[in-house]
Amino acid sequence: MRVVFFSFHYQRDIWRANVVRNSGVVIGEAAAGFRDASLWEEAKKKGDAAIKKMIDDALLGTTVTVVLIGNQTANRRYVNYEIEESLKRGNGLIGLRINNIKDQYGNTDLPGPIPTKLSNIGCPIYSWTNSSDFARWVESAYQSAYR
Repeated sequence: MRVVFFSFHYQRDIWRANVVRNSGVVIGEAAAGFRDASLWEEAKKKGDAAIKKMIDDALLGTTVTVVLIGNQTANRRYVNYEIEESLKRGNGLIGLRINNIKDQYGNTDLPGPIPTKLSNIGCPIYSWTNSSDFARWVESAYQSAYR
């Protein structure tokens, strides 16, 4: 199993992110503030440097970064920073469309744009299908990491 950092739109996609994270495929280190939303809120009050430090700390020990692409992910303020820092650390990187995963109300979402940084580097982009495919994609990202 790989240790994965998940980048996603917390407020909009936490339910979908949990479906992926809890698929049993990865050791789920997660997006900054993922485990405790109050930590994220506290960092936001302290400003940009505190948020970036939280992201940097969450990336420690990870080997693959999965950008969960929901309807609004590309518009998140820190998604490009998370991608850049992942590349600097040599993490494997994939984009995973999650709009087809049902939320807690049983609804799917409209697909969103791919974050520019992912497009610019030609990062592989997949759509969530099942945990077996996800495991294969994560392993492939690790094997072909931008090291």
